[in-house]
Amino acid sequence: MSDSTKVYTADQDGERLDRFLTRMEPTLSRAHVQKVIAEGQALVSGRVRKANYKLQAGEKVTFHLPEAKPVEILPEDIPLDILYEDSDIIVINKARGMVVHPATGIYTGTLVNALLYHCKDLSGINGEIRPGIVHRLDKDTSGVMVAAKNDAAHLDLAEQIRTKAAHRIYRAIVCGNIREEAGVIKGDIGRHPTDRKKMAIVHEHGKPAVTHFRVLERFGAYTLVECRLETGRTHQIRVHMASIGHPVLGDPKYGPRKACPFAIKGQALHSLQLTLTHPRTREVMTFTAPLPEDMEKILKALRAKFQR
Repeated sequence: MSDSTKVYTADQDGERLDRFLTRMEPTLSRAHVQKVIAEGQALVSGRVRKANYKLQAGEKVTFHLPEAKPVEILPEDIPLDILYEDSDIIVINKARGMVVHPATGIYTGTLVNALLYHCKDLSGINGEIRPGIVHRLDKDTSGVMVAAKNDAAHLDLAEQIRTKAAHRIYRAIVCGNIREEAGVIKGDIGRHPTDRKKMAIVHEHGKPAVTHFRVLERFGAYTLVECRLETGRTHQIRVHMASIGHPVLGDPKYGPRKACPFAIKGQALHSLQLTLTHPRTREVMTFTAPLPEDMEKILKALRAKFQR
């Protein structure tokens, strides 16, 4: 992405400035456009305006788009389990314990550090040259993830996630015996009212969330389930399963306070399968990551005990 200044003419009354510029700049996300507007880089008839400013037909909009800058994140030679890769996307089987993106106090050892080392042509979609992370997995959730390697792929995949055109299937070992064969959990998810590090089902200021689950195997005190997401909220499966009294085994935030009786660091939750449409070829593609060794060992032990 290069540094550029463009001038557009508003073609209708009442359209928000951010919506107009997103329409004029289809390779940019609306969030990126809003960020540029907030930095004072969008002028309407020579004046700085807010993102929600209502344009009048004929007004001149000057939009200055700064050049994408490399992020201050160092590439690291971290092994990746790559399921598929081409010039547009890379699909990996994320290991349990790996953080997806650097955050406060975590600057190394992340998936982005690894991708910056592995990939040479990366997306500048957010005004920063970095892999286009279009969806995330929690640190202690393993499994299939896709990242975009250019802006067009990023926008296309993000839209597939938003519109539910991309499908995700998870496997989870949860506590307790689920009596139903299948079910649907609905509940808006937002920040926990008293613990800001946790999410919760809330009645105000939450985002709609829907999880479908299906029982695969029962082991008395534990159940193996398949979960399908209609939405992709932070900690969604973990919060929803805990809300019906069946938290994910080993979950340090939403599970039982007593120590987990099995050898697993984090929750027994795995992103098993991802189906998407390739952003360039339009081929429907399905990627599957086998269950990690720790979950396989737990299931082996449960099956041996249950089948006696």
